[in-house]
Amino acid sequence: ELTSVGSALSPKLLGSYESEIQAWVQEICEAGYTEIIDVGCAEGYYAVGLALRNPEAKVFAYDTDAEARRLSAAFSAANGVADRVSIRGTFSADELRGIPIQQRGLIVCDCEGGENDIFTEQTRDQFTDWDLLIETHDFLDITISTRLADLFRDTHVCRSILSVDDIQKAKTYNYPELAEFDLATRQSILAEYRPTIMEWLFLTSRLSLARFQTDRRF
Repeated sequence: ELTSVGSALSPKLLGSYESEIQAWVQEICEAGYTEIIDVGCAEGYYAVGLALRNPEAKVFAYDTDAEARRLSAAFSAANGVADRVSIRGTFSADELRGIPIQQRGLIVCDCEGGENDIFTEQTRDQFTDWDLLIETHDFLDITISTRLADLFRDTHVCRSILSVDDIQKAKTYNYPELAEFDLATRQSILAEYRPTIMEWLFLTSRLSLARFQTDRRF
């Protein structure tokens, strides 16, 4: 059963989905994460993919949607990583108490504005040791990305990147599989149907980075 939850399927099959952050994803796969949390895992695109690319990592995939959890479990099994992918429901900072970091931890978050409730002044200290890759939804609340960058200013190094408009994708993305298609068809294949230009934040824990760099010297 080939389908996706909450996003277009064809960009995921092509490999162009969220290509804006592919360099960060590659960085993640080289960083030695032992615990990865995916909040808003949908059908498991990142949860299963990161489990495959990071064979030493345990992955915890959260989604409030029952169909998303069912598909994530099915795709985990189909790709032989079900023993390392734990499928769960609603995520809150309290979940971190049951997920100790063995070496280095990462949270990938795309939960349609729920990041505003997860990452707060009250919960900030629980994320000090975790690296955070968050898709922010400023079209729901224009303050989200600015607030999160400020919230973690003292504990994390913050990078940001903006999404590419679907029209520009059709004009500029040079996947060989698209070579024979006209612009309109390319757009229909590449389109991710975002309501506006989106922003991702990659927040690297200063404590985690310092500890990891120290460990690598010995």
